[in-house]
Amino acid sequence: MTQGRDRLVQLTSGFMDAFNRNDLDGVMACFAPDAVYDEFTGRANEGLAAIRAAFEPQFTGAFGDMKFLEEDQFVDESTGKVMASWLCTLEARGEPVAWRGLDLIHWRDGRVVHKATYAKAKVPLLIRPEPV
Repeated sequence: MTQGRDRLVQLTSGFMDAFNRNDLDGVMACFAPDAVYDEFTGRANEGLAAIRAAFEPQFTGAFGDMKFLEEDQFVDESTGKVMASWLCTLEARGEPVAWRGLDLIHWRDGRVVHKATYAKAKVPLLIRPEPV
């Protein structure tokens, strides 16, 4: 079943907004029970319990206050896939830093069935964000 482009954009925006509100329950509500989350480290988390466990450090502040500022988005409505590139901002060692990455999100019936995260380095490359 294909999903319209506008619907995929809306779903993806709501998903990213839940991350930026630090709302783990809101993020988890977007995943299908059989979903897979592939971390940028290569680790695959299958099912809701594993995905929640993978996200918990981020949502409990282990990495500071993280925000994902969307930079670009590509939508393939025939496959239900969205590629969203972003700038992740956070504070490390008392200084604001950021790194770039992207998510390839596969939606089915309004739920994420696969989320693959990619970064430009094996570990997050910390760069100073440009002033807004």
